[in-house]
Amino acid sequence: MRTTLDIDDHLLERARKLAKRSKLAIKDVIGRALSAGLETLDPASRRRPYRCTTYRMGFPPALNLDKASQIAAMLEDEENARELQLRK
Repeated sequence: MRTTLDIDDHLLERARKLAKRSKLAIKDVIGRALSAGLETLDPASRRRPYRCTTYRMGFPPALNLDKASQIAAMLEDEENARELQLRK
């Protein structure tokens, strides 16, 4: 289908350079760019969010990581106490 569009000069120049580099007709470059742009603007065409599959790391777990911050605090307290003992 034919239509008339007003395209900014700098965009048209970029499209011409891309068409020349890729050895495509300028109408194909503009058509592809318009198609890609519409895909990003249309919420219905957006892809599903990325999901990462999780895996078990073995059984039984060697350490309960539910309280990892408590363990870290306890180890830090022990180290601070040891350093204080060395200063005496």
